[in-house]
Amino acid sequence: MTTRKALVINGPNLNMLGIREPAIYGSNTYAELVRICREAGAAAGFAEVEVFQSNHEGALIDTIQAALGRFDGIVINPAAYTHTSVGILDALKAVGLPAVEIHISDVDARESFRQVSYAGMACFARVAGEGLQGYAHALALLAHKLDEKSRH
Repeated sequence: MTTRKALVINGPNLNMLGIREPAIYGSNTYAELVRICREAGAAAGFAEVEVFQSNHEGALIDTIQAALGRFDGIVINPAAYTHTSVGILDALKAVGLPAVEIHISDVDARESFRQVSYAGMACFARVAGEGLQGYAHALALLAHKLDEKSRH
């Protein structure tokens, strides 16, 4: 029986899933994203998956910092803060937890300003363009990384 815990962090406007630009982000709601994370986390062997969303950079940073000692790893979709927030990068580096960057859309195929990922500089993997199912992929990658870490 595993006691591993994963934290999934979602940045600005993700609470508007299903309403916001459905051609890019799909028609599923944020509640569906949370359900996918919990089910995929359990399937990946996590005893608990906490899902957090905020439109405020400081709240995201506070949540990352509070994860230290409480969670084994992080899956993070910083959304627009991906491209602007050195603070989120620094928080991820400070806690040192294994982290996976996730994006619903294929950010590499979008505007040029979306090509820069500060948060990604502190993540060991990145999943993009897989829709909400990308969260399941990210949680599986995190579980695999934790398995490797426990073997060494």
